[in-house]
Amino acid sequence: MTLPSFTAFGMERPAAAAHIAGKLAWWVFLVAISGGLYFLVWVYGNGLRDPRYFDGWLIVGGMLIQILFHVSKAVGLSPKSWLRWRKIHVFVGYLIVVGFISHSDFSLPDSGFEWILWMSFVLVSASGMFGTYLLWLTQAKRPIDASVSLSRIPALRAELRQSMLAIAAASNATSPNVDLPELPYDGWIREFCETDSMAFLERRSNVLGHLVGSQRHLSLFTDAIDNLARYVDQPGKAKLATLKTLAIEKDRLDFTQVSLGLSRGWLFVHVPITYSLLILTVVHIVVAYSFSSGLW
Repeated sequence: MTLPSFTAFGMERPAAAAHIAGKLAWWVFLVAISGGLYFLVWVYGNGLRDPRYFDGWLIVGGMLIQILFHVSKAVGLSPKSWLRWRKIHVFVGYLIVVGFISHSDFSLPDSGFEWILWMSFVLVSASGMFGTYLLWLTQAKRPIDASVSLSRIPALRAELRQSMLAIAAASNATSPNVDLPELPYDGWIREFCETDSMAFLERRSNVLGHLVGSQRHLSLFTDAIDNLARYVDQPGKAKLATLKTLAIEKDRLDFTQVSLGLSRGWLFVHVPITYSLLILTVVHIVVAYSFSSGLW
């Protein structure tokens, strides 16, 4: 019966369309707010006032909201509240980038301190966007198993290796009472397990492929399994089907390792630079108002 598959497709298409529509509405709203901010800066500048004070304090206000996000992580919010705060954090982050572009007037810094401030902001923004991409990758592309941690992955890989070796050993089994020549199918499968499968299993995690969402490395291996399955008997097909399942599981573990590893490493970059940027911003405010008041 094909009715269940049609029903599943019917359910997936509206969900995908709703997801795309939601993302489009999010970006339209962001562009509209950004345009409104640029308009306010333009109005402020036409009032014969320095617009850098206006968009500068908008940036400071946005950074204070970002600090509240880090505080909210420490107070133990509910999952629903945490997701809401995370969305606000990402949205305000993009608005801060818009405000920074306006504040710098599309130009590069002049002094050494401004260069340090500028580079710190660029690093914070770039790492934040990278973290947003990692979040999208794990949610939209290939959700990871929350029960799998980085410390468990080596043990799970070892189990996959033992399972592949078991398939190879089963393909080399002969009757204990009758000395018969090996079937060609079993020889093909055993050789495939000992060469191609072991090479695939021990290959590195393919960080770049998983980072861009590519499945080419897995498709090449599973296509080789499917091609071999065309020439073996029914028991051989069952062994190759198990081997294919193991390969998919190994690739899933690789993706989990890449995702968890990058997410953990990303925090060691994004968070320290963020707090450094806050300190530099305070210094920048003091210097700017000191110059404007004639103290320096």
